[in-house]
Amino acid sequence: MNHKARIAMLVMAAGLGGCATTHNPDDPLEGFNRAMFSFNETVDRAALKPVAQAYTTVTPSFVQTGIGNFFGNLGDLWTSVNQLLQGNVANGMSDLTRFAVNTTLGLGGLLDVGTEARLPKHKADFGQTLGVWGVAAGPYMVLPVFGPSNLRDTAALPVDSYGDLWLYKRPVNWRNVGYGVRMIDRRAQLLSAGNLLDDAALDKYQFVRDAYVQRRQSQVDNAK
Repeated sequence: MNHKARIAMLVMAAGLGGCATTHNPDDPLEGFNRAMFSFNETVDRAALKPVAQAYTTVTPSFVQTGIGNFFGNLGDLWTSVNQLLQGNVANGMSDLTRFAVNTTLGLGGLLDVGTEARLPKHKADFGQTLGVWGVAAGPYMVLPVFGPSNLRDTAALPVDSYGDLWLYKRPVNWRNVGYGVRMIDRRAQLLSAGNLLDDAALDKYQFVRDAYVQRRQSQVDNAK
């Protein structure tokens, strides 16, 4: 079991053990979740956000675009698998074609040729697939580093981890570097949204929770 799976299982055990609960029926693990949310915010302020800001400052925009395209292309293959599992054959084959086009003509995914070829980009994961199959979301959960989730999506994390092509990158040191670069690139893409959220939200935890729950339910409903 890799590190993502271990984190997911530990958090599930902690949450199900009732280590911190409230009387809020919509968020029964709110005490635990708020503590984990504060932990993630501290890590972000101390490390992730400053590194992401430096990354956007020193890295040319075309390099940032290439990095985002590369890892996004790897994700397109797993999206295709989940689209097919959900019964969305047309989208699944489109995503598979997009992956093939970008991997070959797009220099391994650095260039987004698929969008130019009018192959739309989708996003699907195994948690969404389980939701389409009728598995309930379960209580809202905040995972360390990973952030907002729910019981269903947390249980699906190990499967999503094995569906990540980068997991099979060798040697291991290059794979770990890639994980770091991908995390920084994703955080950099959220800098503007994060600043707006800091300015607008009176209760940032509640705002993020409600937005996540609504978005995930919408993703499941739209995939059916």
